[in-house]
Amino acid sequence: MNASGAGLLPTAIVGSLPKPSWLSETEKLWGDWKLSGAELVEGKQDALRSAVLEQERRGIHIVSDGEQTRQHFVTTFIEHLSGVDFERRETVRIRDRYDASVPTVVGAVSREKPVFVEDARFLRSLTDRPIKWALPGPMTMIDTLADRHYGSREKLAWEFATILNEEARELEAAGVDLIQFDEPAFNVFFDDVRDWGVATLERAAEGLRAETAVHICYGYGIAANTEWKATLGSEWRQYEESFPLLQRSSIDIVSLESQHSHVPMDLIELVRGKKVMLGAIDVATDEVETPEEVAHTLRRVLHFVDAEKLIPSTNCGMAPLPRRVALEKMSALSAGAAIVRDELR
Repeated sequence: MNASGAGLLPTAIVGSLPKPSWLSETEKLWGDWKLSGAELVEGKQDALRSAVLEQERRGIHIVSDGEQTRQHFVTTFIEHLSGVDFERRETVRIRDRYDASVPTVVGAVSREKPVFVEDARFLRSLTDRPIKWALPGPMTMIDTLADRHYGSREKLAWEFATILNEEARELEAAGVDLIQFDEPAFNVFFDDVRDWGVATLERAAEGLRAETAVHICYGYGIAANTEWKATLGSEWRQYEESFPLLQRSSIDIVSLESQHSHVPMDLIELVRGKKVMLGAIDVATDEVETPEEVAHTLRRVLHFVDAEKLIPSTNCGMAPLPRRVALEKMSALSAGAAIVRDELR
């Protein structure tokens, strides 16, 4: 099974869903858990069950964990690695747009044991649909840390790429059909993307039989990101830097932001031949799209990508949204894709 087995215009969410209010602080990133010990383990599994149920009943074809068992899409993976001190924190500029307190690399990084594999096995047991798992990409990992050991962003990225490949291979063995690497940093550090960013991404995906995707977005719907986007002008052309490189890469799927963005649709031609996971749901607003609005976005992109290669999705993760809004947005995504699917038949 792979994502292709889900039929024409298979829907997916890019990453996170809001967690239940009994499990975690809500409508924020890095929300603290409200449970601990065995209760937290049980609560995470209950939340994952709920996330799968909601995706299936709302018409999502490629099911993910909704990141219900992790606090943050980057740091939860990093906290399981040796060589990183979470007690020694520094304030760094993330994505060159906002400051955050992050852990520090103090020695050689390594992965002592699998991080998400047991959670992935549990997800696999809950659904017969294709499943997707997201991992942070090497460049985005180093941009969410303070490095006081390697002294080289590139060297640390290569170390992380090897670690990610180890994890990805075990996720594949656990039954994951699509492994997604999140690289929002690709929209910021263009020289690094060209010089070593895509190469380290390919190293992270090396040897996988599961389909692979890279997700490049303009960030969660938080103030720092929306304020940054307001400075980008009438056309957002950041993808112009990474898409030609990714078109020549071994990555199967390119995931991008579209709905309510200023990304020119014709930039998708730069990844012609690749599958496209198109963000047709805006996660930076509580307003729920209508199915027809989603369908309109999908019709426009079909001028630049074959229907067989299109995966309708959300722009980014929905963790900061009210839970009700996120669930309704999933329904709108599925309904909009169904409209276009019927038109194509």
